[in-house]
Amino acid sequence: MTEPSGSPRNLRRDIAFVFVLALACYLAWLVREVLVLLYVSALFAVMLGPLVRSTSRLHIGRWHPFKGTAIFFLLFGAAAAITAFGFLALPPVISDLQEFTREMPTRLPGLLEKLKNVPLTQHLNTAEISSRLQDFVSNAATYLLLSIRDWAGTLFDIVMGFILTVYFILEGDCAYRWFLSFFPPEGRARLDKTLQRANIRMGRWLLGQGILMLILGVSSTIAYLSLHIRYAYALGVLTGLLNIIPVAGAAVCIGLALLVAVVDSWGRVLGIAIFYVVYLQVENAFLVPHIMKNRVKLPALATLVALLLGAALAGIPGIMVSVPTTVLVSVLLDEYLVHKDAA
Repeated sequence: MTEPSGSPRNLRRDIAFVFVLALACYLAWLVREVLVLLYVSALFAVMLGPLVRSTSRLHIGRWHPFKGTAIFFLLFGAAAAITAFGFLALPPVISDLQEFTREMPTRLPGLLEKLKNVPLTQHLNTAEISSRLQDFVSNAATYLLLSIRDWAGTLFDIVMGFILTVYFILEGDCAYRWFLSFFPPEGRARLDKTLQRANIRMGRWLLGQGILMLILGVSSTIAYLSLHIRYAYALGVLTGLLNIIPVAGAAVCIGLALLVAVVDSWGRVLGIAIFYVVYLQVENAFLVPHIMKNRVKLPALATLVALLLGAALAGIPGIMVSVPTTVLVSVLLDEYLVHKDAA
C-alpha cells in the first residue's frame, strides 16, 4: 500500500534528502581544489590510456611490456626529453639572464631608449620604469623567498596530479566499474556505451592535438633558427607544448617570440610575424581540416566558451582539459537530452 504523497513520512524524507544534498554540496565546495585535481588527473588518464595500451601491445621477440612497464617506458621517455631540453635549451637562457642581471644598471637606459621608438610608448615615464626595475632586481631574492610557498604548493599539486594520473591508468577500470555500479542495471549499459564513445573521441582529439603540437614545434624551431632568434630551441619546444591550450597557447607563443626578437632587431620581429601569419593560414586551411576532421565535432563558439569556463574554474589545468570536458558533455547531452527524428 503506497503512502500519500503529502504524508508526514514522505515530507520528513524529502527534508532529510534536501539537508543531505545541501551538506554534500557544502563539503564539495570546501574540498573543491582536491576534486578539481582528481577530475583533471582522471581525465588525463582517460586520454593517455590509448597510448599506454598501444605501448603495452608492442612485442620484442617473445617479450611484451605489461601496463606498468609501459607506463615506466613512457615516464622514462618523458624524463629523457626533459633532461635533453634542460641541457640543450636552458643554459643559454640562464647565462643571458645572469649577464643581464649583472649589466642591467648600464644597459637599462639603452633599452628604454629603444622602447621610446615603439608606437604608443613615447609618453611613458622611463625614469620611473628604470627605478622600479632596478628595485625589483635588487629585491629579487626577497621576492623569491616570499613566493616560495606558492611555488611549493604548485609543485605539490603537479606531483600529486602526476601520481594520481598513473594510479588512474593502472586502476582506472576498477574505479570505472565502481562508478557504474551506482546506476540501475537497466541504464548501466547505455551509460557505458555513451562514455566509451566519449572516450574514443577524447583519445582522437589528443592524437590530433599531439600531431599539431609536433608540427608547430618543429616548424617554429626551424623558423627561429633561420632567423637567428635567441633561445631558438627553448622557444620552439615551448611553442609546441603550449599549443595544447587552444587559442590561448598560440597567442602566448607569438607574444613571447616577438618579445625575444624585439631585443635584437625589428627585421626579426617582421620575420616571426610573417611566419605565424603563413602558418596559421596553412593550419586553418589544411592541417586542422585533415588532422582534426571528425575527431571532436565541436563548434568554435563552444570551444571558446569552454576555454573561458575552464580558466575561471581551474586556471591553466582547467584550460587544458576544457576541450575534452566539452567533448564528454556534448556526448552525454546528445545521448540523453537531444531528441532525434526517427529518420
